Amino acid sequence: MANILLKRKVLELRKLGKSYGQIRKELGVSKSTLSVWLRKYPLNREQIRILKDENEDRIEKFRETMRLKRERRLQIYYKEMQKEVLPFSQKELFLAGVFLYWGEGGKTERGQVTISNTDPTVIKFSLHWMIHALKIPKEKIKIVLHLYQDMVIDSEIEYWSTALHIPKSQFAKPYIKKSRRIDIDEKGYGHGTCNLRVCDTVLKEKIIEAIKVVADYSDGYIQKL
Repeated sequence: MANILLKRKVLELRKLGKSYGQIRKELGVSKSTLSVWLRKYPLNREQIRILKDENEDRIEKFRETMRLKRERRLQIYYKEMQKEVLPFSQKELFLAGVFLYWGEGGKTERGQVTISNTDPTVIKFSLHWMIHALKIPKEKIKIVLHLYQDMVIDSEIEYWSTALHIPKSQFAKPYIKKSRRIDIDEKGYGHGTCNLRVCDTVLKEKIIEAIKVVADYSDGYIQKL
């Protein structure tokens, strides 16, 4: 008798357009039992469409919930790291720039301190490092842009001039690549490559030697392990 009543409830829910999962959740009936009881009661197209729409809504709500959780988590981490990392001492700022130059700076050109990147935030930090750690006067820093032939050149110069607070008079003639930005824009080349450049042989040699000091230190440390 109990199974008969349960089956009736199952059929009633099925007629309302409920899915196997929804019925199982509400009545606790196993999937194998539902397969037998509902074999002759498939959902019509409209019921399937409604279930699909509801499922997509649930998925979207789940994604939004997870996104918000991640944002809150990252905000907590950001505040933790802010307390941990900042403020930089003068030595820490210098070393941060040395490591950046090790990865992104020009090493082969004699007498020129150069850092190139497509990321405006990296270039902004590089500029900050040059001015505040290396004590380079801002007006001595030249800008060379590597742009693409389908870019509006004047607009890109304006973008970098505004972003870096450097007058256009300090910009050299940009190098225009034959390739098109639209073909590679998804890789992050939205405003081309910005190159910060300062002519100073002594400063360049000191930076290169600082990199060697760090490299020798790490090599010696690893050999002791």
